[in-house]
Amino acid sequence: MRTTIELDERLLAEVFKLTREKTKTKAVNKALEEFVRHERIQKLRSRLGSIDLGDGWYKLRHMEPR
Repeated sequence: MRTTIELDERLLAEVFKLTREKTKTKAVNKALEEFVRHERIQKLRSRLGSIDLGDGWYKLRHMEPR
């Protein structure tokens, strides 16, 4: 998807440095992927300990894949 946005040059320079990408598109896409990954991990961490599998873990482990 083509879009026009204004990017903070300082942040973009940092993204280039951290991602080692050569183009703005690749660098921004990689930064977005990492952001989404980080947020998903944080969401899972917030649920840590809130799901009680009890003895059902063995059954879940050996379920047929869909």
